[in-house]
Amino acid sequence: MLLEQLGLFFRLPPPAPEPKTRHLLIAGRIVDYQLKLGTRRLTMRIDERGLRINAPARLPRAQIEAFALEHGAWVLKKLDELTQTRQPRHLAIRDGAQLPLLGGHAQVRVLPGANRVRWVGDTLLLEARADADLSQLATRALQKRALTHFEQPLRRYTDQLGLPAPKLGISSARTRWGSCSRDSGIRVNWRLIHLPPALGDYVVAHEVAHLIEMNHSARFWQVVGTLYPEWKSARATLRQQATTLPIL
Repeated sequence: MLLEQLGLFFRLPPPAPEPKTRHLLIAGRIVDYQLKLGTRRLTMRIDERGLRINAPARLPRAQIEAFALEHGAWVLKKLDELTQTRQPRHLAIRDGAQLPLLGGHAQVRVLPGANRVRWVGDTLLLEARADADLSQLATRALQKRALTHFEQPLRRYTDQLGLPAPKLGISSARTRWGSCSRDSGIRVNWRLIHLPPALGDYVVAHEVAHLIEMNHSARFWQVVGTLYPEWKSARATLRQQATTLPIL
């Protein structure tokens, strides 16, 4: 299960150690990979960070690398596809720039002011001082927009389950889309504001389901399906579009 889709339990676990970067020789090519030990199963995935392998702590490294080599053709194919499709993601905030917003675009207007931000429809006004950090101002505005936007699906899904809506917060986490705690409420990654609304709705439904099932059991996915029947396709699309999010 993807880490970014995991809900929190009652207390936050201690931070996991950073994956170790290692190297493999596949068909004459040196391939870097990140190895994370301590998982239940041996799995492999490729995203914008490259090849990532999760493995049980006691599994010999030779067996781990044999697994990767067995799927070497797939690894090279996916890495090549990633290189071909990857686009620059760093977005300079300036007057006239466009930001992806809920499946469409918002235009940025920069005006002289006292470092205030406001929305006029889908136009983002940055009233900035001459020395202002425009990226920081834009991030603040997007986070505020995200908090307002995700309150609606949160209330809709909790109403479906007959539950009171918990406190909603915004997250800047790099490794998960959302989290749920019965103590502190639900947090949603603000960067979802860049993607079509249906994908953010799926994440909210996923976290609301954790209010009933604090796990990823079959029962949990049944609850998710009740709230969001197309969750499988939404999850797959979210994985694909995660690599397109802009970096401000």
